[in-house]
Amino acid sequence: MNQSRRDFFWPSYVDLMTALFLIMLVLFVLSYKLFHDKQTGLESANAQLKVQLREKRKIDEIKEALKRLDNSRYFTYNQTFKRYELNFDVLFQPGRYDLPPAAQQPLVQAGRFLLSQMQSLRNDGIQYLVIIEGRAAMNPNFALDAPQNADLQAVRELSYNRALAVVYLWQQAGLQFPKNIEVLPAGSGYRGAGRYGGYQQEQLNKRFIIQIQPKIGSLDSAPAPRPR
Repeated sequence: MNQSRRDFFWPSYVDLMTALFLIMLVLFVLSYKLFHDKQTGLESANAQLKVQLREKRKIDEIKEALKRLDNSRYFTYNQTFKRYELNFDVLFQPGRYDLPPAAQQPLVQAGRFLLSQMQSLRNDGIQYLVIIEGRAAMNPNFALDAPQNADLQAVRELSYNRALAVVYLWQQAGLQFPKNIEVLPAGSGYRGAGRYGGYQQEQLNKRFIIQIQPKIGSLDSAPAPRPR
């Protein structure tokens, strides 16, 4: 009787142990996979964090270098719109894009100062945009949405030609920017952030502004800083 009971329970015991072994094996495989996936995720996050840290350091370095443009004689930094602007006004005649004679020499001096500061930046693969943005003034005697103040193609062309006049002036003065610095004329017409508003100040928008921006995409190809 006892022998038959052992014969009866023995296969069940073997099956139970086999099942438990398989369960433990499956749990081990799942645990290993979860650990491996978590480790891979941590390594990927760590690598991404290092890239972001490197980019932030590079951006901070660029910002620190560009602070040298904040010169009271030529440029000033507009904290509201995060851009450098000329520290003197260049106002055009209505409908004209030729530079006022009195503004040409100060513009050449400002261009030389800008060039010298941009050349002092380390050429480590970072590219820059120097955007010269020409603008136009609306007729304050009409409402902003009046047909007389429509932002038409002629207005955009006028503002663009104002920016182009500065580029040509610098070229004639022999100013040549390095290859990693692209000087780009642009025309915003009656648009653009940071315009003068109100009846009395609208005419001050017959001007241009200069913006300097690093090309963020070029930071990826910049060499990592050496440990100090």
